[in-house]
Amino acid sequence: MPERYSSHRLRIGRFCEQNRIYLLTANTLHREPVFKNHDLGRLVANQFQRAQTEGLADTLAWVVMPDHFHWLVQLQNGTLGQLMCQTKSLSTRAINVASGRTGSLWQQGFHDRALRQEESLVQMARYVVANPLRAGLVQKLDDYSLWDAIWVSRTLPPPS
Repeated sequence: MPERYSSHRLRIGRFCEQNRIYLLTANTLHREPVFKNHDLGRLVANQFQRAQTEGLADTLAWVVMPDHFHWLVQLQNGTLGQLMCQTKSLSTRAINVASGRTGSLWQQGFHDRALRQEESLVQMARYVVANPLRAGLVQKLDDYSLWDAIWVSRTLPPPS
């Protein structure tokens, strides 16, 4: 059976509000492991920082995995669609220039989950940053550079 994209269904019933906390997930096209190259993954992380600098969202935690990212944010201005469109578009441009790629990088659409008030924000952040451990990419989180959380003081090394 041919693969069918259903990003339009992801938008049905989507509601977002400022100051609400969301877990956002986007996958690379065909789940290609583009971010095995951590320098390219840092270009995605740069867009998370840009969104915060521009006042679109406060970044609480994030992880860039080889073929997707998880981004825990508190939406400040605009919509989730606008935030993700800008993030995916600008990261695609930067990654295509850096790697000599052309064309689309991301699958259409994205997944979002609004955190309920009773959910623990710190537990969700731990879930996000522990992805490399659960995926078996590393034995210790310190061995994986493509993550951050506001509760941990880290600085990313510059791209090589």
